[in-house]
Amino acid sequence: MPAIAFLECVRCHHQVSAATPQTLCPLCAGSLYVRYDMDALKQTAHRDSPAQYAAASPASLGMWRYKDVLPDVTPVTLGEGWTPMLQSKRYPGLYIKEEGANPTGTFKARGLGLAVTMAKHYGLEHLAVPSAGNAAGALAAYAAAAGIAAHIFMPQDVPLANYLEGIVYGADVTMVDGLISDCARLVGENIKAQKAANTPANQVWFDISTLKEPFRVEGKKTMGYELVEQLGWTYPDAVFYPTGGGVGLIGMWKAFEEMEQLGWVSGKRPKMYALQASGCAPMATAYEQGKDVSTFFENAATFAAGLRVPKPYGDAIILEIVRESGGKALAYPDETLLASLLDWAKHEGIFLSPEGAAATAAYDALIAGGDLKTTDKVVLFNTGAGLKYTDMTADAMHLKRPGTLPKSMPVGGIITPV
Repeated sequence: MPAIAFLECVRCHHQVSAATPQTLCPLCAGSLYVRYDMDALKQTAHRDSPAQYAAASPASLGMWRYKDVLPDVTPVTLGEGWTPMLQSKRYPGLYIKEEGANPTGTFKARGLGLAVTMAKHYGLEHLAVPSAGNAAGALAAYAAAAGIAAHIFMPQDVPLANYLEGIVYGADVTMVDGLISDCARLVGENIKAQKAANTPANQVWFDISTLKEPFRVEGKKTMGYELVEQLGWTYPDAVFYPTGGGVGLIGMWKAFEEMEQLGWVSGKRPKMYALQASGCAPMATAYEQGKDVSTFFENAATFAAGLRVPKPYGDAIILEIVRESGGKALAYPDETLLASLLDWAKHEGIFLSPEGAAATAAYDALIAGGDLKTTDKVVLFNTGAGLKYTDMTADAMHLKRPGTLPKSMPVGGIITPV
């Protein structure tokens, strides 16, 4: 496992030591990327051949399979990563990366698994996060595994599963009447107050927010390594990614850069599609208007809770990646997301998260419009298990639990004729 050479600001390229915990660039408040000595890694890091991948034992799988390109630390792991790549039954070129197979049921396990690992490495005792839901559940789980206190701020209307996770894992949970932006403000205010009160350093919360520390990107980048390896160390034509904070998309682009430097993959990088809901579409709006940054999306509302991020901190990075790759940022209304969710459940046997349905809705629309062919090799991310959203999806379907169930039920029961 490599030592970190330095942390580099994505905006001004200022270099910072990774010897102590870091948040943002001290010069311009840009996000920090982890950088390694790539020349040295070329001599020590090795990829598996497609044949080795096919015969890989379960013990060699998981996110830490890529330890050669991750920090040299002892992992706090719950078995995250190496999620299934499912080929569509209807579209020969389409593969669904099923991130719902991760611990806590979403891709957030990757980023928080790495971030909490580094927090333990640094000796941090208190971690705080504003979350649209799933990051909170992942932080609560990994903090519990690491013996670190977790302080979580979530909108009060997140899926019930997210609230339950925080409580079950023993986190300090605060429900907020507002959006993730309001939660972020409260985290910042608490940390500022703690410092003003001369709270002992080991008791001050460390903000582990999206792109406000360097290591969630490192965990998320493993999705890029995985999808390339699972395709025999080749790039797909396009990647469809549901985008709230956008760390997954950013992490994959970093992974592609690293793999190319190591000689692990070559050719044209995939077009990157950032998918959103019309009820909260800052990236799609900025892309359509030709802007380099997004504008705060007022009155954000969508049942795809993970997409309800009115202004991502990494908006400029996301837009740059989308445009450089030749992709797009697109948004669709909740009605379209729900219709796609139900269609894919019925015809593919996959219960998408509402966020994942933003990606399938976009794929269906681009196929119908002729922008894509069914033979184009596309990897589409379902970022979370649909079962984590049972209350949200049921509400969107206007579905209620039956009032009274019989104590015993004949074959066929209440769903099919007796």
